[in-house]
Amino acid sequence: MDFETVIGLEVHTELATDHKIFCGCSTKFGGEPNTHVCEICSGMPGTLPVLNKQVVEFAMRAGLATNCTITRYNKFDRKNYFYPDLPKAYQISQLYLPICQNGYIELDSGKKIRIKEIHMEEDAGKLIHDEWEGCTLVDYNRCGVPLLEIVSEPDLSSAEEVQEYLEKLRAILQYTKVSDCKMQEGSLRADVNLSVRERGAKEYGVRTEMKNLNSFKAITRAIESERERQIDAIESGEKIVQETRRWDDSKGISYAMRSKEDAQDYKYFPEPDIPPIEISDKWLSSIEKTMPELPDAKKARYINELGLPEYDTGIITGSIYLVDLFEETAEVCGSPTEAAKWIMGDLMKLLNESGTLPEDMKVSGKALGTIIKMLAEQKISRATARKVFEKVFTDNVDPESYVKENNLGVMTDTGAIRSVIEKVVSENTKSVEEYKSGKEKAIQYLIGQSMRALRGQAPAAEVTKILHEILD
Repeated sequence: MDFETVIGLEVHTELATDHKIFCGCSTKFGGEPNTHVCEICSGMPGTLPVLNKQVVEFAMRAGLATNCTITRYNKFDRKNYFYPDLPKAYQISQLYLPICQNGYIELDSGKKIRIKEIHMEEDAGKLIHDEWEGCTLVDYNRCGVPLLEIVSEPDLSSAEEVQEYLEKLRAILQYTKVSDCKMQEGSLRADVNLSVRERGAKEYGVRTEMKNLNSFKAITRAIESERERQIDAIESGEKIVQETRRWDDSKGISYAMRSKEDAQDYKYFPEPDIPPIEISDKWLSSIEKTMPELPDAKKARYINELGLPEYDTGIITGSIYLVDLFEETAEVCGSPTEAAKWIMGDLMKLLNESGTLPEDMKVSGKALGTIIKMLAEQKISRATARKVFEKVFTDNVDPESYVKENNLGVMTDTGAIRSVIEKVVSENTKSVEEYKSGKEKAIQYLIGQSMRALRGQAPAAEVTKILHEILD
């Protein structure tokens, strides 16, 4: 039997606001437990929420960037359930009139993944399981951090499509400054709703949901594993149960958490403490005017106007951090082509070797642009440029100061260069004899030895010229 996979995603992204959605507490990541908490976000009786206007504006930006219709009259609802990390025993969310509806993200293949809705809600806290003490602790710092939940239609059919969709969505959210999307900090999390059905069938299979996957690798592994689990179960005559499952990435398996709830299980009703939101023409227009150039448009411009290769452009425009670096570098050095080459070559090598993410790198466009400019002006050699760039990457040094302080500039005294080369020639008589006997490759060795003796500070062309003068 031939099966096809049907996948829908619920993506939660924490918004890049300074304050929580309904109070003035900080949203900063990494604070001591229960230090970013007040009476409102800890659910004390008698407190009233006050909506953070910036959350609404960020939601509109996300909706416009994903081709959604903005719901001009939208409101909040209460989602009633009990989790120990949600002290009110209900979550303020949007069910009936979400702020954004009916959008899409287009994959490179041209396939459009429909977005059913984007709604605003508050995040829950975090449970910390202390195995040593045999207890569970609760950190309420994250309670009330503003979230957007971006719900797709079940239009995805493979782990590869899911990854591309998420990468495009992440780039859009970063470009619009809606979220930093740092998956390692939980700023972007995805729930995967997956079912399988016989290829060509019209009805969907029974779906399961896997919660809070926070890396592309985990998402891909979870999808492939759940697909195989469901197919094996169906072929063995078992029935798939609609349920929520938790993925254990270290073991490569998922396990059932609870039966999957539907909307009626949450007993939604309109939030009585927050009035409806009415978005005027003027307000929406003011948001539209601040929208940046989005990833696909930027990619097309880099290819058509700057002449960058399509592959390189796809990598660079996939991260706002690489885009910002590229554009500042190109402005400083005056060469978009060289800026892209250094990012795709030396920078990517250093990022991969160090395991550093683009958002955590110390390199600035000013520093990289200065290095490229110094190299173009022959103030430093290429070997020195790479050495300086590595120092910029690790220690964020100023390139010009570092070159000056360490005497790394290109040697311009031809007499001094000749003196060093003459010494190299006198110490390598065997290679000299091989060259004079017709072995052209021998001179490459002598060039290498000369450049090493000159610490890479002499122009390679000048070294080659002087060597030929001495030998010929």
